[in-house]
Amino acid sequence: MIFRKYSRCSKLIGARYYNSDNIYGDNEIPSPRDTEGHGTHTATTAGGVELPGTSFLGLAEGVARGGAPGARIAVYKVCWASGCGDADIIKAFDDAIADGVDIISVSLGSEYLLDYFQDPIAIGSFHAMKNGILTSNSAGNAGPDPVTVANFSPWTLTVAASTIDRKFVANLVLGNGQIFTGISINTFDLNGTSYPLIWGGDAVNYSGGYSQDDAKLCSQETMNADMAVGKIVLCEALTDGSTILLANGVGTVMADQDYVNPDYAFSYPLPATLISPVDAKKVIEYIKSTRYPEATILVGETWKDLMGPTVVSFSSRGPNPISSDILKPDITAPGVDILAGWSPLSPTSIYENDTTGLYFNVMSGTSMSCPHAAAAAAYVKSVHPDWSPAAIKSAIMTTAYAMDPRRNADKEFAYGSGHINPTAAVDPGLVFDASAADYINLLCKQGYNITTLRVVTGDNSTCANTTIGRALDFNYPILSLYVEDGEEITGTFTRTVTNVGPPDSTYTAMWQTPSLISATVEPSVLEFSAVGERKSFAVTVVGPAITQQPIVSGAVTWSDGRRSVRTPVVVYNYFRGAPYTIESEDYSNST
Repeated sequence: MIFRKYSRCSKLIGARYYNSDNIYGDNEIPSPRDTEGHGTHTATTAGGVELPGTSFLGLAEGVARGGAPGARIAVYKVCWASGCGDADIIKAFDDAIADGVDIISVSLGSEYLLDYFQDPIAIGSFHAMKNGILTSNSAGNAGPDPVTVANFSPWTLTVAASTIDRKFVANLVLGNGQIFTGISINTFDLNGTSYPLIWGGDAVNYSGGYSQDDAKLCSQETMNADMAVGKIVLCEALTDGSTILLANGVGTVMADQDYVNPDYAFSYPLPATLISPVDAKKVIEYIKSTRYPEATILVGETWKDLMGPTVVSFSSRGPNPISSDILKPDITAPGVDILAGWSPLSPTSIYENDTTGLYFNVMSGTSMSCPHAAAAAAYVKSVHPDWSPAAIKSAIMTTAYAMDPRRNADKEFAYGSGHINPTAAVDPGLVFDASAADYINLLCKQGYNITTLRVVTGDNSTCANTTIGRALDFNYPILSLYVEDGEEITGTFTRTVTNVGPPDSTYTAMWQTPSLISATVEPSVLEFSAVGERKSFAVTVVGPAITQQPIVSGAVTWSDGRRSVRTPVVVYNYFRGAPYTIESEDYSNST
């Protein structure tokens, strides 16, 4: 939760904790203090002060700061080892609203697909929206499977995770001089010394009834630990390294079929690196053909990643399983290999019993991207304190950097409007605004009844004048059209933009669409004479009947010669609710 301005001595201005079940794990403290590291990492990412000379044990050294270093922070701790309670989440939202926060950042999500008004985050963020507060939410870490996006309510900013221009690597050097580059945050320095190298499958715990196929995965019970002492062990699975560590091994080299091209790194409690399965076969060939195979793992390095930003593999994908005309996620932001603050009470590697206590750590997840977007929202809010949550959200979405679909096969289902561009977001020119009444009307169109609405809205909302149907007229900054198999592509989106730029402005529409569809914009020129003036336009999209068509997309961009207001146009085949239903308990997500 982010406030706008601060003096250095008052960065953290509030901290509360909630645990209605009163259940605590062995290492947990009944207080707001962070014993897991997650909260410290996300809070400092959002609003940490500038701190020169920051690194993770020498790696990624430089000046660290949060996205909005001039923000104050109020913390509301709702998650414990036992989970995050629904009542606790809603109470934290209500307290944050009462405390007067400006932006809420929520790096957590449901493990199941929930209806909006069964989801405490959707409910809490609706309350926040009614009180003029935008909520930034994690999209989830269940990608790259489709329809896995979490926190998809229309009134929140749903944030995917993308890579940055840095990656952590650690090289494996074999005794014959071969070098294999692996992905790892390796802070251990073996000083170039080579150690005996074995394949995990050659260290079988036969007495336990295991085979080479078991032992090669390096789980503790399957291995003869005595054979790992003083050696580097090749494991054909991504592990936390604890099996080799507890066996007094020197280090571990890992390969996993589920991580053929790893695009994010972990830190381990011993020298370690993750190589590709193809390279692992070459290493095994070396081991089997050499009388005394040996290797060393070099201390980690940071390399420039020229491919970034791209949406990371684990980032949850759309489309929106409930309101399919409202595309989710909304935006993507840095969420891979992020260096930020950490609690020294929490392990710094993926080994849960790691006792190394540090004040900084490198983490990946949509939990990390969410506070980046929250910071961008705080930045916009600081310049435009009277803007609504929808206006701030629109500014962030319409000014985003367009992502390259050639590097992101899932296109807008992966990155929404694109990659955040906070500098441009403070001067978007036009915004797509929406009020609480607009969201209520949307929910009425979705079929929600008055009783359910009033429980959540706390007012006398009614659906009397609303007909159930599509949401093509909802004033959202993305134009999303789902088409059931065999149907023709046809839809007209009506939108209204508000001028927040110079009073005398003229915007001309430009649009590009794939060959499958054609679009028209009417009118194609919008002329404004005052700040706050509103103008409406319609975008009509047509095309042939389609079946089993993956996402195709283009964009409509309004320009006054200086500012560009970009809205993606998305068409796809989808049966709303597939492959999940509201009652499904197979929908799993975490952030």
